[in-house]
Amino acid sequence: MTRPFLDESSIHPAIRQRIAVHHLAVIQQVQAAIAQHPVVVVGLSGNPFVGKARKALTAAGVAHDYQEFGSYFSQWRLRNALKMWTGWPTFPMVFVKGMLVGGADDLQRLIDSGELKTLLQP
Repeated sequence: MTRPFLDESSIHPAIRQRIAVHHLAVIQQVQAAIAQHPVVVVGLSGNPFVGKARKALTAAGVAHDYQEFGSYFSQWRLRNALKMWTGWPTFPMVFVKGMLVGGADDLQRLIDSGELKTLLQP
């Protein structure tokens, strides 16, 4: 799957650096968590699907790291940067061994099918 991105040649040189560093710290924070933990859930407080994903992992006996970025009323710009980085439109974002596997429903399907256990094998 290839998703389209605006080619760098179509971005004026004067703004390229601004785009490159826009909310880079939040992306690096999530990248560091992904590098350190087999399972990472990225979300926001008050979102029932984030809770659903975390409860499903707990019920399956799978430890996970949780990265929270605000609520519906705060830090939306940071979350928007994460959406732009991943291409995933909603929260939670669930990563397994560095791979974005989707949201809560996608995670539940992996648990139900046994694929999550397979993905977590050494």
